Amino acid sequence: MDASITTVAKAATDLSPWALFLEADIVVKLVMLLLLSASIWSWAIIIERSRLLRGINAQAKQFEDWFWKAESLDALYDPAAKAQHPSARLFVAGMTEWRRSLARGRIDREGVRARLASITQVSIAREIDSLGDKLNILATIGSVAPFVGLFGTVWGIMRSFTSIAASANTTLAVVAPGIAEALFATAIGLFAAIPAVIGYNRLLHNVGRLEARLSAFAEEFQGLLSRQLDGMDQK
Repeated sequence: MDASITTVAKAATDLSPWALFLEADIVVKLVMLLLLSASIWSWAIIIERSRLLRGINAQAKQFEDWFWKAESLDALYDPAAKAQHPSARLFVAGMTEWRRSLARGRIDREGVRARLASITQVSIAREIDSLGDKLNILATIGSVAPFVGLFGTVWGIMRSFTSIAASANTTLAVVAPGIAEALFATAIGLFAAIPAVIGYNRLLHNVGRLEARLSAFAEEFQGLLSRQLDGMDQK
């Protein structure tokens, strides 16, 4: 009798995360492992996207400096074609269309301007879509993880009530461990969801700022080409 009381008391007091995981039902364990995996995945995306956006912004600043210091746009074309970042690809797409338009002979000024605007907007949309590709994963984890954790909690509490009914013992030493391991699933769900939501909002803001920067650069680039176009003699 004393040994059983000691065992129950030990189970009631050992409420460490590892002990709660080991004592949990197999379904609750799977929920916990799923949520921990989702948390690791979301942190990997947050770190990877943050580094990528930081590098792209630094490259964009450097390229814009080159752009305004270049002797001519044609001289910048070859170095930009070798660069692998959104600003350079935007410039190359615009210059490629510019060269094709000039090679046609008679220049339709309004047509050239329209095509340049279309090309640059498509290029920006493609770059932003690529950068935001993994953000939907963060949004999904942030919205779904609490409900997955709640499912684990409900399942664990049902199991605890079943055990209580089978043992006909409603003391705190019997009830507490089961309830604690069930609520631990919700805690892990929140642990996965909160960083994912914060990371999603922050990265979305950074992607939006980069989009605005690319749009501003595209406007300046188109304006420069438009002025060159106006200075040409009509053929």
